[in-house]
Amino acid sequence: MSGVGWFTAIIIGAIAGWLAEKFMKADMGLLMNIILGILGALLFNWLLALVMGDGLSGFWGSLIAGFIGACILIFLARLVRGKRA
Repeated sequence: MSGVGWFTAIIIGAIAGWLAEKFMKADMGLLMNIILGILGALLFNWLLALVMGDGLSGFWGSLIAGFIGACILIFLARLVRGKRA
């Protein structure tokens, strides 16, 4: 999450994780939402950097990246556990 501080990254992670939780109809807690949002943003920005050479930055870019990345992580977790996504 480039361009934001640690406190803002936690807030963005919580919002992105919560949005992904609702979108993917998952049942997570606040801590897991924060973790999913932050790791999701890192994952999605890494994927964007591989494809386009640059990731998203700033508040809105991190929120979008966190949401999409968290959805990907929830999807992958469901695949590993054998539940349909």
